[in-house]
Amino acid sequence: MTSNSFDTRSRLTVDDTTYTVYRLDRIEGADRLPYSLRVMLENLLRNEDGRLVTAEQVEALADWQPEAVSEQEIQYTPARVLMQDFTGVPCVVDLVAMRDAFGDFGGQAQRINPQIPTELVIDHSVIVDAFGRPDAFLTNAAKEFERNAERYQLLRWGQQAFNDFKVVPPDTGICHQVNLEYLARVVFIRETDGGVLAYPDTLVGTDSHTPMVNGLGVLGWGVGGIEAEAAMLGQPISLLMPQVVGFKLTGELPPGTTATDLVLTVAEMLRETGVVGKFVEFYGPGVANVPLANRATIGNMSPEYGSTCAIFPIDDETLSYLRLTGRDEHQIRLVEAYAKEQGLWHDPAHEPEYSQTVELDLGHVEPSIAGPKRPHDRVPLRIAPHAVSALLAGETQAEAIDVGLDEASGESFPASDPVSIDQDHAGDAPHPPCDCGDKHDWPSTPATVTLDNGTRYEIDNGSVVIAAITSCTNTSNPSVMIGAALLAKNAVEKGLVSKPWVKTSLAPGSRVVTDYIERAGLTPYLEKLGFYLVGYGCTTCIGNSGPLIPEVSAAVNDNDLTVCSVLSGNRNFEGRIHPDCRMNFLASPPLVVAYALAGSLHVNLTREPLGTGSDGQPVYLRDIWPAPAEIEHTITESLHAEMFTKGYSDVYAGDERWRGMTIAEGNTFEWQPESTYVRKPPFFDDMNREPAPLSDIRGARVLAKLGDSVTTDHISPAGAIAPDSPAGQYLAEHGVERKDFNSYGSRRGNHEVMIRGTFANIRLRNQLAPGTEGGYTRDFTRAEAPVATIFDASVHYLADNTPLVILAGKEYGSGSSRDWAAKGTALLGVRVVIAESYERIHRSNLIGMGVLPLQFVNGESAESLGLTGEETFDITGLADGDSPAATVHVRAVGPGDDTRDFEARVRIDTPAEAGYYRHGGILPYMLRELLEDAPDAGGASGRHA
Repeated sequence: MTSNSFDTRSRLTVDDTTYTVYRLDRIEGADRLPYSLRVMLENLLRNEDGRLVTAEQVEALADWQPEAVSEQEIQYTPARVLMQDFTGVPCVVDLVAMRDAFGDFGGQAQRINPQIPTELVIDHSVIVDAFGRPDAFLTNAAKEFERNAERYQLLRWGQQAFNDFKVVPPDTGICHQVNLEYLARVVFIRETDGGVLAYPDTLVGTDSHTPMVNGLGVLGWGVGGIEAEAAMLGQPISLLMPQVVGFKLTGELPPGTTATDLVLTVAEMLRETGVVGKFVEFYGPGVANVPLANRATIGNMSPEYGSTCAIFPIDDETLSYLRLTGRDEHQIRLVEAYAKEQGLWHDPAHEPEYSQTVELDLGHVEPSIAGPKRPHDRVPLRIAPHAVSALLAGETQAEAIDVGLDEASGESFPASDPVSIDQDHAGDAPHPPCDCGDKHDWPSTPATVTLDNGTRYEIDNGSVVIAAITSCTNTSNPSVMIGAALLAKNAVEKGLVSKPWVKTSLAPGSRVVTDYIERAGLTPYLEKLGFYLVGYGCTTCIGNSGPLIPEVSAAVNDNDLTVCSVLSGNRNFEGRIHPDCRMNFLASPPLVVAYALAGSLHVNLTREPLGTGSDGQPVYLRDIWPAPAEIEHTITESLHAEMFTKGYSDVYAGDERWRGMTIAEGNTFEWQPESTYVRKPPFFDDMNREPAPLSDIRGARVLAKLGDSVTTDHISPAGAIAPDSPAGQYLAEHGVERKDFNSYGSRRGNHEVMIRGTFANIRLRNQLAPGTEGGYTRDFTRAEAPVATIFDASVHYLADNTPLVILAGKEYGSGSSRDWAAKGTALLGVRVVIAESYERIHRSNLIGMGVLPLQFVNGESAESLGLTGEETFDITGLADGDSPAATVHVRAVGPGDDTRDFEARVRIDTPAEAGYYRHGGILPYMLRELLEDAPDAGGASGRHA
């Protein structure tokens, strides 16, 4: 029960139902706060318990200073959790293992369930193997099931076994679009002992693009798996009180521009502003002119410009969208009444206090693409060939377009892990494309391609080899999807065809999209141009683009061609879309179709013809671009609320493959010992009912000595599994053929694979093993401490009961928020990390896995102390306390008894973290909490500290 220290508990009646609410107008100064912080304030008021959520946190947020960079941590308790299958499977595996452990302690296993509603959408596994033919969808769906049967078996079991856990089966939609169209409530309701509680819908998601739902006024963002598990188990998430950037919108979009052009402009502006780690909030008179689908597109690309969220307030447009998508009328009236009562309704005349403001006149937006390697490097369509030719002609990247990778985002594919960085960095800002007016030579190396049917054609540098209508970013938007379909109709009627070297695909984020395109009679025109349905999933946007046309791929590689993909996605980092595509451009769905017709970035779509029509005349983009009125009329005629209600009526049912899976009954999962995708994790092995007393750490050895800016991408397994790696050897030993290795992301449910890939990134430089690249160290359990793989050495250290230490420099653990960066570290036997500074979320995740983060003090570092990594370490000051002291003493004894003594700061920053560490991590902590509340397990009332 909440403490209600501020006497905000009240009643709100809508229709005949009375709800309990926590009134914001009883907190002085709440009306000056931005929308997002008002939602956060209500969250604190409702969850205040005097322990984790305190009155001091409420007062601090109410007294928020816009320009201050706050060190005040506050707790955020989301209403629900959203997952996709790559990042969600490990969370489910841990929950299943917790059931087993609960039963081992005498409890009823079925008591272990998510403590808040948790919804998982399977969308990351379909690959575009088949395309350009009527059976492409069914073929790809069948192959998806063949590849992922073991993972799907677990999720299918979880769907029937857990309460408050729902799974949207494969081949249904993309998690963010399903969230927007169906799952989001805007105002959440929950039955309590005191009546029905109403409060803002909030969430965390295990995918970076969770902020798409911000377009509905729903606050949420992406988090790592450990934070998601904590939220699932009812624990609040800690975050620093954020700065909020206000983005003022005025005017209207000009004809001929799309939501994609708008979001690329916003991304460019916010990268220039620098919003990493901040909230972004849209306000002003122009908000009313931004359709809900456009708002969702802007929110979706929040990670591309670095903000935690990018939210719109609730207004009439919100209600209209809820009606369009078939939401219950009482729920819609509740949303309106609650928002107006709580000051969450958008008032264009009211300007809250912001840390900084940015302004955009929508009338200045122009048709654009973005690339070739960063999503915020916007290129006006009118100069696209010039900008590309500048790159191909050999100008420096700074002179043409800066293509430096955003490491945190670039390496998060295909899993789409949320970005986890605290501040802006040099190089994050966009760089304008070359528009010098001079002519650049287009390097030409034409290569002849001959298909099996005898067709011959030439491709060259700049040829478009992938044109993909993909990703929830744009396929959730009826205006751009109908626009693309109408453009296809106009092109077909003019006699145009897609170029034969282009791999075309259509992968919407929900079945409603294909329904309204079909109702409009436009499906045949898309198919005529090769845009057959290939699946309902992320596909090309996360690199699941499948193979190119084989003859095209051979020509590209044999002639070292720089070819392009054009996709309606959100990320385009080099290597993400396809290994053969060095340049990747984000574009609206209509422009994706246009580039399939043109076949090359060499064509200036604003001035040059796309091709020759059946009448022998050149056809320009302006000739086939649909008028705004035509798009709106088609949407009005073809898109209705019943399509959403019907389409989502059986959203959890799945197809015959899903329904036909043989699932064992029972309250615990039957782990398959031969599975190489899903294995029972060891997080509860040897766990006692009560936590062991904290003890000092003695005789520890260094597993890795690392420099500055070691990211979670260096630490956590990602990408393809190399045959000669420990993980590859493990799979081979278990009978998996090399072609079936799949990626680390797909095998996150198997800890045996993941620990073998931890610290194995080829770019990791372990100073303890100079001259090596990737996952190597020195094994001091062996004579003369030979170089060994980090995994093999850890096995020996664990056998010898030798605790392990990581030494690191500044910004340890930045990058994407990967749970396995902490889980793998713990399972390798690492007890302590000593770094100069940490990225906040990874530091917290280490504690969540029972690893102690220590920080050098007084400007000291491993280098300044002369530490080589060859020492043994004693860490004292931990024993005999419920939680570690603020500092501990470290003694490092090197060869020849060379001794270094120093103090280190304990980076356990909140009471919740102290509790997690005392229990050996969040999973044992939560299991013991649940055992305390379970009379069948001999529990007693009360809570662990």
